[in-house]
Order: sequence, then C-alpha cells, then structure tokens
Amino acid sequence: MRQWLKNVFRLGAKELASFMADKVLLGLIIYCFTLSIYEVATGVETGVKNATVAIVDNDHSILSSRIAQGLLPPEFGRTVLMDRSQVDAAMDAGEVTFSLDLPSRLEADLLRRHEPIVQLNIDATAMTQAGLGSVYVQSIIQRETAALLTPALETAQPITLVTRALFNPNLESMWFQSVMEVIRSVTILSILLVGAAVIREREHGTIEHLLVMPVTASEIAAAKIWANGLVILLAVGLSLLLVVQIMLDVPIHGSIPLFLGGTALYLFATTSLGILLATVTRSMPQFGLLAIPVFLVLDLLSGSTTPVESMPDGLQTVLQASPTVHFVKLAQSILFRGAGVETVWPQMLLLAGLGFVFLMVALSQFRSMLARSQ
Repeated sequence: MRQWLKNVFRLGAKELASFMADKVLLGLIIYCFTLSIYEVATGVETGVKNATVAIVDNDHSILSSRIAQGLLPPEFGRTVLMDRSQVDAAMDAGEVTFSLDLPSRLEADLLRRHEPIVQLNIDATAMTQAGLGSVYVQSIIQRETAALLTPALETAQPITLVTRALFNPNLESMWFQSVMEVIRSVTILSILLVGAAVIREREHGTIEHLLVMPVTASEIAAAKIWANGLVILLAVGLSLLLVVQIMLDVPIHGSIPLFLGGTALYLFATTSLGILLATVTRSMPQFGLLAIPVFLVLDLLSGSTTPVESMPDGLQTVLQASPTVHFVKLAQSILFRGAGVETVWPQMLLLAGLGFVFLMVALSQFRSMLARSQ
C-alpha cells in the first residue's frame, strides 16, 4: 500500500508538471473560473429587466396614468405612448416587448362595477420575459386598480398576501447564475482534463513508457484523478472567493470548506467518468464528440434550471445515476440555504458511491486499453 501511494503521488506530480506546461489548458481553466463566470452572471438575465412597454391609452384617466407610472425599473426600462396603429409595426421591429391597450372608459366602467377588457400583447420570442413579464404587468394593473378604486367602492380585501422570498430576497438572478456556472465549469473541465490526459498519453506514445514501468492501471488512473481534480478544486475555491463573493458580491450562506469537500467527491465521480470516456475513444476529436453530449445531458438534466421533480417519473429514476443531480442539490443546500453536513450527507454518500462505480468500470476499460497497447 505504501508503494502504491508513492507511485500514485509521483505519477500525479508528473501530471501536474505536464498540465502546467500546457499553456492552453491553463488559460482555459483561468478563463472558465473567472471571466466566464462573471460574463454569465452579469450578462444572462433569467428575469424581466429593462423591458420596453408601449401603452395605448384610450382612457386618459387617473387610473390609466397610474398604471403607466407603475411600470418602473429595473423590470421595465421605459414606457412609450403610442397610437394603436403604430403598435404592430413596433412589435414586428422588436422595438417593444409588451404593448398594453387600455380601453376608453376604463376607470368609469370599473366604478360602475363593469368588467372592461385590457389587452396585453407580448413579444414571445423573448420567452423568459414573456412568461414573467405578463405576470408582472397583471400584478401592477391589479395593484394600481385596487389602490385607486377600493376606497371609492368601499370594499376591502379580506386577506392580505405578503410574499417573502427566502435565501434570495431581491430575486437576483446573478446570485443563482454565478454558482450554477461554477458547477458547469467543474463538470465539463473535470471530464475534459482527465480525458485529455489519457488521450495525450496515447497520442504522444508515452503510454508505452508507462507499460514498462512497475506501475499498475489503478496507480495510473488514481494519479490522473487526484492531479487533475486538485487543479479544479483549487480553481473552484479561488473562484468562489475572488469572483463570486468579491467581484459579484454574491453572499455565500454556508460553509465553503464543506462545499469543497462535496466538490472533491463530485470530482472523483466525474474524473472517473472522464477516464471511462477516454478509454473507449482513439483520438482527441472522438473524445470531444463523445464528451460534449455527455456534458449536455448531465447539465440540462441536473436540476439547475428545471427541477428534477417536474420531470417524468421514469426519468427521475434514471437520473439518480447522474452525479451532477446530487451535486447540484448539495451545492444549492450549502451555498444558498446554509445547510450543514447533517443535511447533505446523503448526497455526499451517493457521490462517493457513484464515483466508485465509475472508477471500477473505468479501470476495467483502462486495463483493456493498456493490454491492447502492448
């Protein structure tokens, strides 16, 4: 066992030296955990922001003025008063996202307890803004109508609904996007780095050098896992500290050391998966073509954008074999909700178990690959 650990350490040191000499991979790591996270967190907006609203005011009443004034930043950038004949051309040109058509006698009809119809047209090519924006506009109309007309109608709401958003009170999408981009970078780079290391050994002919050395397949695989995993783990820690917390000012509610411990288990699983993918391909282009769809499936079905609970029951069962699903749940629990080890230990145990399974399959394939190279 002692000799095994020595061999793993020395082979891992060789991997680190090889990585540091590869300026392209080093630059990729730096970019993915700095500029990429900053760009996605600040540039990708999942909510409604600076949306332009065209208002066709046929009523010219106090209520219609209050509705127009209620469409405030940051959700709505500016409101434009238009004639009804101008709206279609403006929406076709993409100049406005919403057009609100307020009918004549809107306020008068409401005071008479009639039910006037307000038309809201939405440019649904902006899907996120279309869905959330319609809810925002409806709530603003209802709020302003109630504020102005409730005293006149001498009625009161029996229940007042107060909404409090936990863990992200201002509903800042940047808080969510920055952490999820860290997870995406961990997933794709852990698979690519260790897979590229295996492919590089084969393409450069250094795999033959390893075959004549007194080392086993498990020592070679373990060295690649710890060396490449360590690089990514250090990058994750620095990214959370320097980019997420300092540059983006995103609060981290939980323990970063606990999150890094969970990340290490996740890296164990994904680097083992990377070795497995590398052993069934013969060149870097083949590996890239295989790794990309694997990453896309892991990312899109991880629960980071769509909750796993909303997916079909059969798919939910299959996704229990995905380490990314458990890592996303662990990351959200720790970083967003401040959960401790007593909450996330099931995810950590599952990550360790999946990593062991992937490693055993990868070792079997790796030994077969080494035997074919002899």
